[in-house]
Amino acid sequence: MPSPFGAGVAHEKKIGHRRVDASGETTYKKTTSSALKGAIQLGIGYTVGNLSSKPERDVLMQDFYVVESIFFPSEGSNLTPAHHYPDFRFKTYAPVAFRYFRELFGIRPDDYLYSLCNEPLIELSNPGASGSIFYVTRDDEFIIKTVQHKEAEFLQKLLPGYYMNLNQNPRTLLPKFFGLYCVQSGGKNIRIVVMNNVLPRVVCMHLKFDLKGSTYKRRASKKEREKSKPTFKDLDFLSDVPDGLTLDQDTYSALVKTLQRDCLVLESFKIMDYSLLLGVHNQTQAEREQQSQGSPAGGDEKRPAAQRALYSTAMESIQGGSTCRDTLDHDDTMGGIPATGGKGERLLLFIGIIDILQSYRMIKKLEHSWKSLIHDGDTVSVHRPGFYAERFYKFCSTTVFRKSCCGPTYYSEKMPTGIIKGSPVSLKRKEKPALVYSNSRQHVIRTFSSPAVMKAVSLDHH
Repeated sequence: MPSPFGAGVAHEKKIGHRRVDASGETTYKKTTSSALKGAIQLGIGYTVGNLSSKPERDVLMQDFYVVESIFFPSEGSNLTPAHHYPDFRFKTYAPVAFRYFRELFGIRPDDYLYSLCNEPLIELSNPGASGSIFYVTRDDEFIIKTVQHKEAEFLQKLLPGYYMNLNQNPRTLLPKFFGLYCVQSGGKNIRIVVMNNVLPRVVCMHLKFDLKGSTYKRRASKKEREKSKPTFKDLDFLSDVPDGLTLDQDTYSALVKTLQRDCLVLESFKIMDYSLLLGVHNQTQAEREQQSQGSPAGGDEKRPAAQRALYSTAMESIQGGSTCRDTLDHDDTMGGIPATGGKGERLLLFIGIIDILQSYRMIKKLEHSWKSLIHDGDTVSVHRPGFYAERFYKFCSTTVFRKSCCGPTYYSEKMPTGIIKGSPVSLKRKEKPALVYSNSRQHVIRTFSSPAVMKAVSLDHH
């Protein structure tokens, strides 16, 4: 058995810092997953609870660069409870700024604490190739992901500009970061981010894709295909879904407009190598399976309406909450975007842009250079941000998503039932004051004066 922190690990599998030993125990930087989960919950419980006792105020520019630290000795202290893990230090980045962001999306402190700290976190068994550990809260609302030092550093630098854009353009498929933390023990730093959950586990995803708009080595491996819930890639989509996914005209227009704006923002920040995470729920197949099993259609009636509202992410991301109904009915779409498959199947799509914490640094330039010597440069994933954004947008808007040629489809009247009227995003935007900037104002203005961001902002006014 590996000790919670810092012990040697006998392992069978290793990807990056993530290891799985012969007993199935997961470790990250030699810290057991159980110890890491416990430290995360203790740390977040303390920092969010402590912050909620302080009065709200405007966010200042310097708030984005504050780092708070608290020591958690195993025997406890006058500030922290006793616990059965080795001593650790918990760091919270930009706590006041992240509190503002959480409120912007209608997440109250008690709800945030309840989701993250009330019940054990669930480790996802199908992580990506990055070597990160992923946890999901039991209520499905939040994803917790370990990130590398460079990614955490990049997110810190990105925060002021990224969230000014998000504040102005809440209809976005970009990830929503609700907190950035670090667990420090045994000389190791484990940095984590808390994000929105794009693919709720309560909805059966019959297909899942990670799409970049590239074809070079963009096919799921044999090992990946053998998994119970594989993640397919671009070449798999082209072969398995050759006709794309058809949306009614209004939904298609809203989606591609959102994608265009998001790509312009990512390009302006020189971000690249991101992906479109696409989950496909096949309603036709699900109903057929339910009928064969004799179970009633829909399995969501026991979930509280307030909780189901949080799954409106996909639809709200492209349409907002202005054309919604007051309540959800039994057939609510759980926030999925209605679509039609090549054979007429009724589908629900769950989408979001992921892995945005990659900037176009020298390592990417070098990687593209040697790949281009061997392969067609236009097909390589690692590309300059402008080209990457253009290729990504073109692939999504012409190959993945198609516009219906016959007007609204059967589900057009049902579409609003996946959205909550007066969404938390739109309500909070009206209530919250604008960010207040300190002496760094000119720097922030330069950040937002890039043509791509200005063009992205202007899209909302046409």
